[in-house]
Amino acid sequence: MGKLLVVGSVALDSVKTPFGEVVEAVGGSATFFCIAASYFTDVQLVAVVGEDFSPEHLTALQRDRVDLNGLERSSGRTFRWRGEYSHKLNEAKTLDTQLNVLETFSPTIPESYRAPSQLFLANIDPDLQLRVLGQVKRPSVVALDTMNFWIEGKIEALRTVLKEADILIINDGEAQALGDNRNLVQVSRIIRSLGPKTLIIKRGEYGVVMFHGDAVFALPAYPLEHLKDPTGAGDSFAGGFMGFLASASALDDQSLRQAVVYGSVMASFAVQSFSVDRLASLTDEDVKKRYMDFSRLTTFQV
Repeated sequence: MGKLLVVGSVALDSVKTPFGEVVEAVGGSATFFCIAASYFTDVQLVAVVGEDFSPEHLTALQRDRVDLNGLERSSGRTFRWRGEYSHKLNEAKTLDTQLNVLETFSPTIPESYRAPSQLFLANIDPDLQLRVLGQVKRPSVVALDTMNFWIEGKIEALRTVLKEADILIINDGEAQALGDNRNLVQVSRIIRSLGPKTLIIKRGEYGVVMFHGDAVFALPAYPLEHLKDPTGAGDSFAGGFMGFLASASALDDQSLRQAVVYGSVMASFAVQSFSVDRLASLTDEDVKKRYMDFSRLTTFQV
């Protein structure tokens, strides 16, 4: 089992949904990713927080399989995001974003992190993603996330990163913007011509679809009676997906499909609470049981 390196954000989120509200709870792409991935493999984290990131906040990340030596503490305040969801829960309305220490973050990869087996570049400036790639020995798998802000504002830098990527994990709106097309099948062909051999498109309440080689694999979202906050779902999916891949003995179609299911498992837990509360309190048995639930959900030959 190799080391999984993630570079992304650690944040304090204030979130309001029809089912409750939290103020300055631990969040950020790298936070959800690390916790989800740690159920499968060892994770090395590179991110930045401010002086106001308290020991209580740090507790959420202090897990046996998460290496925090790359978590930088800078003078200033931690990145903050405040958003609100309607009953549809399919898209957040951003009320406030304060980049704070993230605005000047220039990731420096510790020497002990520079030969990861797999690398996940979370949703940060593509110039920073390129900076990370320039500091590490080429891993067996490079995966990344991005968003419309970078697609619209830094497309050339993003194209350069995509040439180095094996896997791209984005949502359907981002995929349509990047491929300049509404048809996801056509989008998959366009995006994979830019570099990534595998494209995973997250579709929220409609599940996920993966394009790899000539194969297409689609999985529904796990049916939940109660959910509270979808904020970390996508990053938890990526963590479960990459964490399983890092623990697998092969990178074939079967392993990729299993990774999609495990990613969906972790996302389904993340939305059941605010912040990382549910995600961080799981047992291995919880994860295995929900994986089997997905198997029963999607089996149609009896």
